[in-house]
Amino acid sequence: MDPVTKGSINRRKVKGVEAMKNTKREVNRGAWTAEEDQKLAEVIEIHGAKRWKTIASKAGLNRCGKSCRLRWLNYLRPNIKRGNISEQEEDLIVRLHKLLGNRWSLIAGRLPGRTDNEIKNYWNSHLSKRMNQKEKQNGANLTRQMISTDHQKDRVQMKEDSSSEEGATSTSTSTTSAASKGGDQNSNINIDVDDFFDFSNEGLLNLEWVSKFLGQDDGRWFN
Repeated sequence: MDPVTKGSINRRKVKGVEAMKNTKREVNRGAWTAEEDQKLAEVIEIHGAKRWKTIASKAGLNRCGKSCRLRWLNYLRPNIKRGNISEQEEDLIVRLHKLLGNRWSLIAGRLPGRTDNEIKNYWNSHLSKRMNQKEKQNGANLTRQMISTDHQKDRVQMKEDSSSEEGATSTSTSTTSAASKGGDQNSNINIDVDDFFDFSNEGLLNLEWVSKFLGQDDGRWFN
């Protein structure tokens, strides 16, 4: 008995992989023919759309289960819809995409008759571009609104500043006007000189200061 070595283990592994490859059945990966479509539809009508590996073998198709499933769901279903996606469907696709992302099979499950492949292609070719344009327009509109709001705030601030300046100016003007009116009133006071210097009604004691004032230097005042 040969001793177990690392090289012998590797050789056994290679032989096992080659044996598995030889036992694997090579499946057809090309385009589907009308005859294959008819066989698949007949078997699914009898056994139902399930157990796709069994369906492929019962239909005598050299196809894998995944290929049979996709062919049925995307092309051969009797209730399948193609094209003419309505506005309601577009709105639902947009809403579901925001919620589920690129999980097209889940989105298609909520749109009766639509396939995930069709929805994915429609999104990539139409809706995604439209959504990008709307986002750009919304961003531009938001920028314009912000600029307009800033301009309005500046205008309001300028009006407030100008009104405060006008208030200060009017207050200063009114003060000046009041002072000038007071000056005018004082200037309009008429003094009768004769009455002012009429001491006929004064007593002798009250006139002593006048005599002293006039007696200091008569020449200075009357020369």
